Amino acid sequence: MLFFLLHTSCSTLLTLAQAPAAAPVVAPKAAPVLAPASSPAPPGPTNVTKILEKAGQFSTFIRLMKATEVANQLLGQLNNTNNGITIFAPSDSAFSSLKSGTLNSLSDEQKVELIQFHIIPTYLSSAQFQTISNPLRTQAGDSADGKFPLNVTSSGDTVNITSGLTNTSVSGTVYTDGQLAVYQIDRVLQPLQIFDPRPPAPAPAPSKSKKKKDDDVADSPADDSTDNSKAVRFTMGNNVGSFGVTAIVIALISL
Repeated sequence: MLFFLLHTSCSTLLTLAQAPAAAPVVAPKAAPVLAPASSPAPPGPTNVTKILEKAGQFSTFIRLMKATEVANQLLGQLNNTNNGITIFAPSDSAFSSLKSGTLNSLSDEQKVELIQFHIIPTYLSSAQFQTISNPLRTQAGDSADGKFPLNVTSSGDTVNITSGLTNTSVSGTVYTDGQLAVYQIDRVLQPLQIFDPRPPAPAPAPSKSKKKKDDDVADSPADDSTDNSKAVRFTMGNNVGSFGVTAIVIALISL
């Protein structure tokens, strides 16, 4: 009996020794906290000069836009209003075709007007050229005949532009986004106000009033002498007539 109990105890201890140790209980890992997805950065302000620089062949136009501060004006307009802008950008070859010294002969004010004459203060898509009303008003100012008139007509895919001195056409679309449209032209638009100013109308000659004319006639010494001579002749004639009648009466009495 004792042997049986001893054998059973040994077997039990041997079984427990051979059993694998239980794995320790590990606490579950916490899920990593994800940062909220960042919203996309707002688009930067529309910069006309950078658009033209990327397109190439507009270095002269860019230089004039910066020198006249028109580039800064456009930057403010495009980012503070919803009216939109349309630009007819002359290529470098267009400026090269100008008469030598043309740009240097312009005053600072005229250079500003020249650049502004190429800018329409509203967005125009290529399809809108079919229905616009002429003359177009540019940022240069008055579109009346003799000042800054700009007329745009289209026929099929051809868009023609005239300033009264310059005739050209749109040769391509540089950029368009629904607010800004930039079209390439191959001639510089020359406004009449700068390159063919009309002389002012001559002032009317001063005219004498009627009263002054009447006073001049009344005060004229020539008129007084004429009137006096007539009075003298009239008096002498009357006297001669009187002497003749008297002589006839005396002769009759003597008879």
